Amino acid sequence: MAASTEARAGNRRPAGWYALCSLVGAFVVTFAFVLSTGAGGAGFGLVVSNFGLCFAALAAAVACLWRARRFTGRMRWGWALVGLGVLSWGLGQAAACYIQTVLGREVHLPSQADIGYLGMVVLTPIGLLVLPSRTQALASRVRSVLDGLMVAASLVLMAWIFVVQPLLDAGQSGPLALYVSLAYPLGDVVIVTMVLYMLAQQRRSGRTFNQLSLVGAGIAAFAVSDIGYAYLNLLGSYSPGGVTDIGWFTGFSLILVAALMPVRRNHEVAESDSGQPVGILLPYVAVLAALFTSVVWYATTGHSNGFVAYTRSVLILLIVGRQLLTLRENRNLTRTLEARVEARTAELFASEQRFKALVQHSSDVVTVVSPEADVLYQSESVQRVFGYPARFLHSRRLTKLLDPESGLRLAQALRQVAGRPYATTVLELTVQHRDGRLRQAEMTITNLLSDPSVAGLVLNTRDISERKELQDQLVHEAYHDALTQLANRALFRERVGDALRTRPEAGEVTVLFLDLDGFKEVNDSLGHLAGDQLLVQVADRLRASVREGDVVARFGGDEFAVLIESDRGGDDAEQVAQRIIDVLEEPFASESRDIHVQASIGLAAAGLLADGEDDGAEQLMRNADLAMYKAKSAGGSGYAAYDPEMLSGLVARLELEADLRVALERNQLKLHYQPTVDLGSSEVIGFEALARWMHPTRGLIPPAEFIPIAEATGLIVPLGRWVLREACRQAVEWSQAGDGRPVKMAVNVSVRQFDRADLVDVVAEILAETGMPADQLCLEMTESVLMTDTDDNLEQLLRLKALGVTLAIDDFGTGYSSLAYLRRFPVDTLKIDRSFVERLGALTDDTALADTIVQLGKSLGMATVAEGIEEFGQLAALRDMGCHFAQGYYFSRPVPAAEAGRLFLEGADPRLEIPA
Repeated sequence: MAASTEARAGNRRPAGWYALCSLVGAFVVTFAFVLSTGAGGAGFGLVVSNFGLCFAALAAAVACLWRARRFTGRMRWGWALVGLGVLSWGLGQAAACYIQTVLGREVHLPSQADIGYLGMVVLTPIGLLVLPSRTQALASRVRSVLDGLMVAASLVLMAWIFVVQPLLDAGQSGPLALYVSLAYPLGDVVIVTMVLYMLAQQRRSGRTFNQLSLVGAGIAAFAVSDIGYAYLNLLGSYSPGGVTDIGWFTGFSLILVAALMPVRRNHEVAESDSGQPVGILLPYVAVLAALFTSVVWYATTGHSNGFVAYTRSVLILLIVGRQLLTLRENRNLTRTLEARVEARTAELFASEQRFKALVQHSSDVVTVVSPEADVLYQSESVQRVFGYPARFLHSRRLTKLLDPESGLRLAQALRQVAGRPYATTVLELTVQHRDGRLRQAEMTITNLLSDPSVAGLVLNTRDISERKELQDQLVHEAYHDALTQLANRALFRERVGDALRTRPEAGEVTVLFLDLDGFKEVNDSLGHLAGDQLLVQVADRLRASVREGDVVARFGGDEFAVLIESDRGGDDAEQVAQRIIDVLEEPFASESRDIHVQASIGLAAAGLLADGEDDGAEQLMRNADLAMYKAKSAGGSGYAAYDPEMLSGLVARLELEADLRVALERNQLKLHYQPTVDLGSSEVIGFEALARWMHPTRGLIPPAEFIPIAEATGLIVPLGRWVLREACRQAVEWSQAGDGRPVKMAVNVSVRQFDRADLVDVVAEILAETGMPADQLCLEMTESVLMTDTDDNLEQLLRLKALGVTLAIDDFGTGYSSLAYLRRFPVDTLKIDRSFVERLGALTDDTALADTIVQLGKSLGMATVAEGIEEFGQLAALRDMGCHFAQGYYFSRPVPAAEAGRLFLEGADPRLEIPA
């Protein structure tokens, strides 16, 4: 639609061109009216004729030359020569006007004006010949020349009969006048012949047909006037300003319009059908017209003429030459067609052979059967695929060669397809190989009963046994653990879901979740290969421990699961769990030594699932997981059954975790500060910053509840950064309020923070941001920091020490630190755990242990801080031991910043006074 619209748009002419045509038409009508009616008198008609013809010729010449400027090459030269020919005629007419009007003489034939007139007869044909035409082969060019000669000879013959012969019969002038008079009509005949033949060629090749049509019409009008001019001149009765001048004016006007016709772009030129017969029939039409004219002329006059006879002979010779050329072309065409038919036949034969080879050697077995399954055709590939020779199957009923089930399915598929032409269906069958193996085959059935070249049902069969085996293998790998070949989580979940859906009223479905205790130590000490070998042995023992029908799965790492279906109220699941624990008590053999591992098992029964659970399988597995963690927290090597309270605790923990994230974002946490007292001077020398969380709905949440959650989730990192920044800011504020009195601020640092490589950078950034002196900041860590990743943590501690901060071990004596670690790590302070302080004052082992820690700190050059002092006796005992600093409720509980600042600045609390 868009292309046709564009073509129509390209065919539309500008409105200005139509206005020009209307204006030129008006001039022609006016010119013809004046000359034909004699309006205004003979003198007026002569003036109109002379100046009108001069103007028309000059205007047409200018238009042709202007058009020539818009082209290049032969098109430019062609239009330029046509324009020069018209200009020559105009100059001849101007010369005639000069002779008549200025010199006052009559224009006789021949005269100086005829030089200009004859210039058009010479230049215009040359210009038409220069115009480009379509490229042709040699035979086509010869035929075109013969066609042109036939048309020219025919027109010359008719012109001789109708024009020249009457002029010769009536001629009264001399030979020169006669020849000049005849030059005009004969030249016009040549030009008209050229234009007509070019029009026929342009119609077939799609070139500028409209412009040539207007030029041809103009030359035809010109020829009419030239014939009248020659005839009247020979009779001596021609006078300017007569009706003969109308043809010349009209001819120039048409040439003017043709030259000014808008030029369409190449892609807008619509190619016409090359099969139009106009160009082919035109020579024959011209010859028939000439012969008919000569016959009528001969019948009318009753005598012959040499020129007519010779011309007719030339026409006959031209026709014979053209027919010989046509015969030669037909023979060439016949040979070409025969060669093409031969090549096409060879191509079809090669295609047939290629198709046959492809069918015979294809991996598919091609079979054509009747609707009753009788084999009509069988490809040779059946022997390669299924072992049977093709002749063995021919004319046999295919359904009887298959097993009963496959034969029935094939018969049903054939009946289904037979009633629908070109219908297709696909089915999978079991086909027995000739060697007895059962093979899986995929068969595509296509109904080609209506195709006369086939007339049957086409079966394309391929052996898909290897593909099916690969699919089964991929399915097995997708649902089984690669190491132990046990079911994986996906398959186990499906089996649990199936068991829940098919559980009888009196039945129970139980999931056991199992996690090995100490497996990480095996990997770390003996390597992952030994760990994998251990997992394989564990899987074997699990298979031996469960009942037949129970499903054992491995979820990854050291996590296993067992699905047990039993009667409700029985203890089958507990018995299986106990057997697993018992068999795992036996040591596992490895290449270097025996390995002992234990297992924590969680049991979850479907009877405890809450009503309305959307995904019972997932919930049951989750419950078993919770129970397993309960068993692990009890020390391991045992099992625990799921209790709904476990889920409540998990939900509460998740809710608390979400609230903690919100609290960090909304700054809902506050710091309380517990003072540190110098036992020598009884002064508050610093504080320990402790985080407190005032929940908007739950109230105050103890640190023992939210700090472990922060540790487990990683929220301890942003929480610790906030505590450190706020504590340093507060210490600097108190120091400035106390006239520069230093404040020792202790901040706890978790293992998670030590695991991050940017801990030192964070501390340095906060010190620089708050202006806190580095030596007034004490970072407290537990003994677990010294026990894990010691090399990395030692590097962290050395970098922190390089900043100038003080390092302290919190809760010293409760972990597994050795003296070697104390000497290796740059620790400044030991904090005695409250568990050793609470029974001081009596002769107990705790008293001796606390005294040992104090003496150890002195011997290593470390300060000691006692935590949890609540009574005066504890204080006195620590003072006698020589402990340096103390903390505890005896002095003050952790208090908000405002009250802590008052204790530091005023020392007003009497509890801070230490009795002598």
